[in-house]
Amino acid sequence: MEKMSMGQDASSDRAARLVALMGRVALADREAFDQLYRATSATLFGVVLRINRDRSQAEEVLQEVFIAVWRQAASFDAHQGQPLTWLTSLARHRAIDSLRRLATQPSTISSFGHLDEDGGPNADGEDDLLVHMPSLTPGPLDLLDDASRAHSLQLCMASLSGEQRSSLALTYYQGLSHAEVADHMSQPLGTVKSWVRRGLQSLRSCLDRAAGLIASMEKAA
Repeated sequence: MEKMSMGQDASSDRAARLVALMGRVALADREAFDQLYRATSATLFGVVLRINRDRSQAEEVLQEVFIAVWRQAASFDAHQGQPLTWLTSLARHRAIDSLRRLATQPSTISSFGHLDEDGGPNADGEDDLLVHMPSLTPGPLDLLDDASRAHSLQLCMASLSGEQRSSLALTYYQGLSHAEVADHMSQPLGTVKSWVRRGLQSLRSCLDRAAGLIASMEKAA
């Protein structure tokens, strides 16, 4: 019984940590994203790989999953489910979508003779040289680095009302529930929920506009 209790406590602690990380990711916290990736990527990769058994494709799907997490973290509601359940569902759907995309793509074959020591074709067998090319696909953190240049979180936070900033900080940085925030701020629960919801919406819109502006400037350059 004691071992079971310890296991339950560890699971509860991990869930609470993931909830806190998800909240910080929703506020465009890059460090939290990195921690979330390290804490869950192995598990989610296993989920994807069980559906799409092509390892290279599974790696690409995992990257898609974490980019989606970065963009959609604000939609996660800890009161409606566990963070790992939400992440697993996202990974599963992305993996299934990858199989559907693959089924609609035309089959192409690019087979050549094995390369000999001089780099020329060898007639002993056939090999797809594309398989041996190093992947140029950036990882989740590389993609996030590009997106982060457009995310001026401080300016976007400053555009929110004082009540919205306070409620978001208490909810996502101090890990308080909406009810606890309401007690702390001496405000009705419905009011606090509205501040949090509208604050997240405004923050996300501000960050998206900043990202679009940077993209336009890079394209013009």
